[in-house]
Amino acid sequence: MNHATVLVVDDKEMLRDSVGATLARAGMQVGTADGGEAAMAAIARQRPDCVVTDLKMPGMDGIALIEAIKRLDDELPVILMTAFGTVETAVKAMKMGAFDYVTKPFEGDELIISVKRAVEHGRLLRENAILKTTGPANTPKTTSGAAMGGLHRLVGESAAIRRVKEQVLAVAESAGTVLICGESGTGKEVVARAIHELSPRDGQAFLGVNCAALSDTLLESELFGHEKGAFTGADKLRKGRFELADRGTLLLDEISETPARLQAKLLRVLQERVFERVGSSTAIGCDVRVIATSNRDLPKSVAKGEFRQDLFFRLNVLPVHLPPLRDRLEDIPALVAHFMQQIATREGGTRPALTFSPEALGVMQAYGWPGNVRELQNIAERAAVLCRGHGTVSPELIRPWLGQGFAATGGLAQALTSAMAMESSAPGHAGNGSMNGHAYHGNGSIAEVKPTAFSGAAAAVEPEPLEETERRAIVTALKTYGGHRQKTAIALGIGVRTLGLKLKKWKSQNLVEASL
Repeated sequence: MNHATVLVVDDKEMLRDSVGATLARAGMQVGTADGGEAAMAAIARQRPDCVVTDLKMPGMDGIALIEAIKRLDDELPVILMTAFGTVETAVKAMKMGAFDYVTKPFEGDELIISVKRAVEHGRLLRENAILKTTGPANTPKTTSGAAMGGLHRLVGESAAIRRVKEQVLAVAESAGTVLICGESGTGKEVVARAIHELSPRDGQAFLGVNCAALSDTLLESELFGHEKGAFTGADKLRKGRFELADRGTLLLDEISETPARLQAKLLRVLQERVFERVGSSTAIGCDVRVIATSNRDLPKSVAKGEFRQDLFFRLNVLPVHLPPLRDRLEDIPALVAHFMQQIATREGGTRPALTFSPEALGVMQAYGWPGNVRELQNIAERAAVLCRGHGTVSPELIRPWLGQGFAATGGLAQALTSAMAMESSAPGHAGNGSMNGHAYHGNGSIAEVKPTAFSGAAAAVEPEPLEETERRAIVTALKTYGGHRQKTAIALGIGVRTLGLKLKKWKSQNLVEASL
């Protein structure tokens, strides 16, 4: 209630100041207007939570003002002040849409109680409108999101995700527009929600609209709303997302798919903080923080003329880049555990969350994940369904689901995989992963590692021992990653300790360079 804003309308300055002072002492933010026309301009510019207006005013009186307010916003509560407290006046005011009326002279407490009830009524109407439009996840919260969401939404401790967390913390306190870029499935909406929950707007609504999922006309209506009769089927006034998200945050998902005509309207909203509903010429002000996302290279889209350059500059105030999952493979165990716990909680906690074996995680960490975190979540969901009754997910279950990004092109890699899998399962083996016989490249592909002894006509020659093939593959991978053992182990799908033991053995036999 301390953040409630009230507009007091009266042609008499002394009464305006007196009523305003009474409400200000109750912790409300008060604005004033000396007549109906000035009140309507103030309401359109910055929507208050409640209007308190006198009945008798020159020009537009209180009843006419109520009618005008209800045409603009039928959910804005209005309280009428009148010295002519007849039953007829009260009945007429209530029929026109007034929330309440007070009769002069009135006590300050009487007015404060009425205004608080009106503000709460308006809040409930607004939350109901948001609920009907978007669902329960986006209604304003009464508790801080920092403990329930915020950075806790961003799972993982890799260097890549730590950089994202630092960016989120940096931009959250600002009121500037945020542009989140990244491949499809990297979690752009999750980051947008984290920014909102860590911002001063946390207690207000977080709304979103997918710009790629709607036609031009529907998208314009979703964003800006429409007046009754604006087009066929518009049988009543409808508020858009910019209006419903007032004082909160609006997510424009896949902004790059917005048609050119709407890009111009979005640019105006971002620059001037005003818009018009479809079918109306009345400019409506809004206090909305915009977070936009895109899986496209927007500078390239600008260069091709597919996206407005001025809109890109207006959006790209606070950029956040999300890395693909293949650049943060070490986060896979934490992400898998997070998704499995979510699934167990969703099902009512009737059974413990499944776990993935170290070998299964090793297989997953050697995959390129073209679908990113969304694909990983789908794999976790599938495992949860197909592994009912089993406590651990095995690599044999996971491999067939990983698609073309995991497939080798020849038999040698498969032989190497089998040999090292046998070694990793032998008694006393200290590793915690499984070798998959593939080298991971940054583009998400898994390439077969072929020693020179198997090229061309040499394929007919007796093959070299598997241990030598294994040594060549590991040495090649180590050189590829500049000697970084953790990256090499992740790329090969084996444990770091396993890698270290093999190198120690080969160094003692002078089979590898001492610097490796």
